Amino acid sequence: MRVGTRSVLFGAHSFPVHFLVVFAAWTRLFGFPWDPRLWIAFAIHDLGYVHRSTVEGAGSEQHVELGGRIMTKLFGDEWGSLCFRHSRHWCQVHGQPYSRLCVADKLAFVLTPAWLYLPMARASGELFEYMAAANGRQAGGKFTEEEMRLLGSQEPGLWLRGLKSYTARWVEQHRNRGTSGASREHVKKQRYAVAVSQARSLEILRWHLRERLKANR
Repeated sequence: MRVGTRSVLFGAHSFPVHFLVVFAAWTRLFGFPWDPRLWIAFAIHDLGYVHRSTVEGAGSEQHVELGGRIMTKLFGDEWGSLCFRHSRHWCQVHGQPYSRLCVADKLAFVLTPAWLYLPMARASGELFEYMAAANGRQAGGKFTEEEMRLLGSQEPGLWLRGLKSYTARWVEQHRNRGTSGASREHVKKQRYAVAVSQARSLEILRWHLRERLKANR
């Protein structure tokens, strides 16, 4: 079973736990989510991690696409965009603004207690992948000295405290910047990004098939 699947089943993106904490985070930031379409978004936005061999490595930001496509199919472009843009890395790669779900998702990480998060992330095997990535892409060099000290620790509890400190500051800075809707330009960019991603995946699959055929000759 790949790490992405373990993450969704019983790890850091465990379906029942993550759903509840994102629900609580959204309520704290934006008020109670009365629209049941939000509940569906909370439930499915990370399903794209299933069958992925990495949660932080190359291509991991594409996990947003499954939930985004489902929401688009069910409720339209605006709701699909909410899911597509919940990943900071995906937004940076494709030049799009963060959605409100992105901000709530980060606050959910902050709200998840260490006694629950660490055992889940250890069990799924993703903890040390997160620890290795924390000093790079996720923070963009914006850690305080204290956060850097904590993140440099090999002790997961201290590392988690440092990353939560940074993430809480990020949420506070962006809580009023997350967008809920999708402009036409955002939708066009989003569709183009998904098409490029799908074409790249298809090309990789073709390459693997060619290599397998060569090996069997």
